[in-house]
Amino acid sequence: MSTANIPTLETRRLVLRGPEPGDYPNFKATFASYRSRFMGGPLNPYETWMLYAAEIGHWNIRGYGMWMIHDKATDETYGMAGGWFPAAWPEREIAWIIWPEKAGHGYALEATHAARRYFYDELGWDGAVSYIDPKNLDSIRLAERLGAAKDHDAATIDGNDAVYRHPSPETLKSGQLIDGIELEISHYCDPLFKPKGFAID
Repeated sequence: MSTANIPTLETRRLVLRGPEPGDYPNFKATFASYRSRFMGGPLNPYETWMLYAAEIGHWNIRGYGMWMIHDKATDETYGMAGGWFPAAWPEREIAWIIWPEKAGHGYALEATHAARRYFYDELGWDGAVSYIDPKNLDSIRLAERLGAAKDHDAATIDGNDAVYRHPSPETLKSGQLIDGIELEISHYCDPLFKPKGFAID
Protein backbone atom coordinates (compact mmCIF):
# COMPACT_ATOMS: atom_id res chain seq x y z
CA MET A 1 0.00 0.00 0.00
CA SER A 2 1.56 3.31 -1.05
CA THR A 3 1.02 6.35 1.11
CA ALA A 4 -1.27 7.68 -1.62
CA ASN A 5 -3.66 4.78 -0.97
CA ILE A 6 -3.81 5.20 2.82
CA PRO A 7 -7.32 6.32 3.80
CA THR A 8 -7.76 9.84 5.16
CA LEU A 9 -9.88 10.37 8.26
CA GLU A 10 -11.42 13.68 9.32
CA THR A 11 -12.73 14.85 12.69
CA ARG A 12 -13.98 18.24 13.82
CA ARG A 13 -10.47 19.68 14.22
CA LEU A 14 -8.18 17.12 12.64
CA VAL A 15 -7.19 15.32 9.45
CA LEU A 16 -5.47 11.96 9.79
CA ARG A 17 -3.24 11.09 6.83
CA GLY A 18 -0.55 8.52 6.19
CA PRO A 19 2.99 9.46 7.25
CA GLU A 20 5.02 11.25 4.59
CA PRO A 21 8.77 11.95 4.40
CA GLY A 22 8.09 15.63 5.10
CA ASP A 23 6.58 14.74 8.48
CA TYR A 24 9.79 13.17 9.71
CA PRO A 25 11.44 16.17 11.49
CA ASN A 26 8.75 16.41 14.19
CA PHE A 27 8.79 12.65 14.65
CA LYS A 28 12.58 12.69 14.96
CA ALA A 29 12.52 15.53 17.50
CA THR A 30 9.91 13.78 19.62
CA PHE A 31 11.65 10.41 19.70
CA ALA A 32 14.95 12.10 20.52
CA SER A 33 13.27 13.80 23.49
CA TYR A 34 12.34 12.75 27.01
CA ARG A 35 8.72 12.52 25.80
CA SER A 36 9.55 9.16 24.19
CA ARG A 37 10.88 7.55 27.36
CA PHE A 38 7.82 5.29 27.64
CA MET A 39 8.14 4.11 24.02
CA GLY A 40 11.73 2.92 23.98
CA GLY A 41 13.34 6.34 23.66
CA PRO A 42 15.08 8.61 23.57
CA LEU A 43 16.45 7.21 20.32
CA ASN A 44 19.56 8.08 18.36
CA PRO A 45 19.20 9.37 14.77
CA TYR A 46 19.62 5.93 13.20
CA GLU A 47 17.07 4.30 15.52
CA THR A 48 14.60 7.12 14.90
CA TRP A 49 14.98 6.81 11.12
CA MET A 50 14.45 3.03 11.30
CA LEU A 51 11.31 3.46 13.42
CA TYR A 52 9.85 6.03 11.03
CA ALA A 53 10.59 3.74 8.08
CA ALA A 54 8.73 1.02 10.00
CA GLU A 55 5.75 3.35 10.48
CA ILE A 56 5.47 3.76 6.70
CA GLY A 57 6.25 0.12 5.94
CA HIS A 58 3.65 -1.13 8.43
CA TRP A 59 0.90 0.13 6.12
CA ASN A 60 2.29 -1.99 3.27
CA ILE A 61 2.71 -5.12 5.38
CA ARG A 62 -0.45 -5.00 7.50
CA GLY A 63 -2.80 -2.83 5.44
CA TYR A 64 -3.24 -0.43 8.34
CA GLY A 65 -0.97 1.58 10.59
CA MET A 66 -0.39 4.92 12.28
CA TRP A 67 -1.78 8.12 10.81
CA MET A 68 -0.10 11.49 11.12
CA ILE A 69 -2.39 13.90 12.97
CA HIS A 70 -2.80 17.23 11.15
CA ASP A 71 -4.67 20.38 12.12
CA LYS A 72 -7.56 20.73 9.69
CA ALA A 73 -7.15 24.50 9.40
CA THR A 74 -3.36 24.93 9.38
CA ASP A 75 -2.07 21.45 8.36
CA GLU A 76 0.34 21.55 11.30
CA THR A 77 1.21 18.09 12.66
CA TYR A 78 0.42 17.22 16.27
CA GLY A 79 1.49 13.58 16.54
CA MET A 80 0.40 10.12 15.41
CA ALA A 81 -2.42 7.69 16.19
CA GLY A 82 -3.59 4.41 14.77
CA GLY A 83 -2.88 0.70 14.66
CA TRP A 84 0.38 -1.07 15.44
CA PHE A 85 1.10 -4.80 15.16
CA PRO A 86 4.80 -5.54 14.61
CA ALA A 87 6.37 -8.95 15.05
CA ALA A 88 6.19 -10.32 18.63
CA TRP A 89 3.12 -8.22 19.53
CA PRO A 90 0.54 -10.58 21.06
CA GLU A 91 -2.44 -8.60 19.72
CA ARG A 92 -3.27 -5.67 17.48
CA GLU A 93 -2.63 -2.43 19.30
CA ILE A 94 -4.19 1.01 19.17
CA ALA A 95 -1.42 3.51 19.88
CA TRP A 96 -0.74 7.24 19.91
CA ILE A 97 1.95 9.83 20.51
CA ILE A 98 1.64 13.62 20.67
CA TRP A 99 4.51 16.05 20.10
CA PRO A 100 5.65 17.43 23.49
CA GLU A 101 4.50 21.01 22.88
CA LYS A 102 1.05 19.91 21.61
CA ALA A 103 -0.07 17.86 24.59
CA GLY A 104 -3.06 18.79 26.70
CA HIS A 105 -5.50 19.80 23.95
CA GLY A 106 -7.38 16.55 23.41
CA TYR A 107 -5.76 15.77 20.07
CA ALA A 108 -4.84 12.20 21.01
CA LEU A 109 -8.35 11.51 22.30
CA GLU A 110 -9.99 12.89 19.17
CA ALA A 111 -7.62 11.15 16.76
CA THR A 112 -7.54 7.80 18.53
CA HIS A 113 -11.33 7.72 18.82
CA ALA A 114 -11.57 8.23 15.04
CA ALA A 115 -8.89 5.62 14.32
CA ARG A 116 -10.58 3.03 16.51
CA ARG A 117 -13.92 3.68 14.85
CA TYR A 118 -12.29 3.09 11.45
CA PHE A 119 -10.72 -0.20 12.55
CA TYR A 120 -14.01 -1.41 14.00
CA ASP A 121 -16.40 -0.18 11.32
CA GLU A 122 -14.29 -0.45 8.16
CA LEU A 123 -11.80 -3.24 8.88
CA GLY A 124 -14.05 -5.37 11.06
CA TRP A 125 -11.82 -5.55 14.12
CA ASP A 126 -13.57 -7.21 17.06
CA GLY A 127 -11.36 -5.48 19.62
CA ALA A 128 -7.87 -4.17 20.35
CA VAL A 129 -5.48 -3.45 23.19
CA SER A 130 -2.99 -0.75 24.11
CA TYR A 131 0.37 -1.71 25.62
CA ILE A 132 1.34 1.00 28.09
CA ASP A 133 4.28 1.48 30.43
CA PRO A 134 2.81 1.38 33.97
CA LYS A 135 4.59 4.66 34.74
CA ASN A 136 2.99 6.44 31.77
CA LEU A 137 0.08 7.89 33.72
CA ASP A 138 -1.05 10.27 30.95
CA SER A 139 -1.47 7.40 28.48
CA ILE A 140 -3.21 5.27 31.10
CA ARG A 141 -5.69 8.09 31.74
CA LEU A 142 -6.28 8.45 28.02
CA ALA A 143 -6.87 4.71 27.58
CA GLU A 144 -9.38 4.80 30.43
CA ARG A 145 -11.14 7.83 28.94
CA LEU A 146 -11.46 5.80 25.74
CA GLY A 147 -13.16 3.07 27.78
CA ALA A 148 -10.21 0.68 27.95
CA ALA A 149 -9.68 -1.34 31.12
CA LYS A 150 -6.58 -3.09 32.43
CA ASP A 151 -6.54 -6.76 31.44
CA HIS A 152 -4.46 -8.57 34.04
CA ASP A 153 -4.69 -11.89 32.19
CA ALA A 154 -3.61 -10.72 28.73
CA ALA A 155 -0.19 -11.50 27.32
CA THR A 156 2.23 -8.59 27.46
CA ILE A 157 5.01 -7.71 25.03
CA ASP A 158 7.93 -8.25 27.39
CA GLY A 159 6.46 -8.39 30.89
CA ASN A 160 7.13 -4.72 31.57
CA ASP A 161 3.97 -3.27 30.02
CA ALA A 162 0.37 -3.08 31.18
CA VAL A 163 -2.34 -4.25 28.77
CA TYR A 164 -5.43 -2.06 28.43
CA ARG A 165 -8.26 -3.73 26.54
CA HIS A 166 -10.53 -1.50 24.49
CA PRO A 167 -14.30 -1.94 24.58
CA SER A 168 -15.89 -4.05 21.87
CA PRO A 169 -17.50 -2.54 18.78
CA GLU A 170 -20.90 -3.50 20.17
CA THR A 171 -20.23 -1.59 23.40
CA LEU A 172 -19.29 1.52 21.44
CA LYS A 173 -22.37 1.56 19.24
CA SER A 174 -24.42 3.49 21.80
CA GLY A 175 -24.65 4.26 25.47
CA GLN A 176 -23.04 6.32 28.18
CA LEU A 177 -19.44 5.48 27.25
CA ILE A 178 -19.59 6.67 23.65
CA ASP A 179 -21.68 9.69 24.64
CA GLY A 180 -19.09 10.64 27.24
CA ILE A 181 -16.16 10.33 24.80
CA GLU A 182 -17.88 12.46 22.20
CA LEU A 183 -18.95 15.02 24.78
CA GLU A 184 -15.37 15.38 26.02
CA ILE A 185 -14.11 15.81 22.47
CA SER A 186 -16.75 18.45 21.81
CA HIS A 187 -15.61 20.37 24.90
CA TYR A 188 -12.04 20.42 23.57
CA CYS A 189 -13.32 21.61 20.20
CA ASP A 190 -15.53 24.32 21.65
CA PRO A 191 -14.57 24.78 25.32
CA LEU A 192 -17.02 26.31 27.75
CA PHE A 193 -14.19 26.62 30.25
CA LYS A 194 -10.47 25.91 30.29
CA PRO A 195 -9.40 24.14 33.49
CA LYS A 196 -5.81 24.58 34.58
CA GLY A 197 -3.44 22.09 36.13
CA PHE A 198 -4.73 18.96 34.34
CA ALA A 199 -2.88 18.84 31.06
CA ILE A 200 -3.89 15.61 29.35
CA ASP A 201 -3.82 14.40 25.77
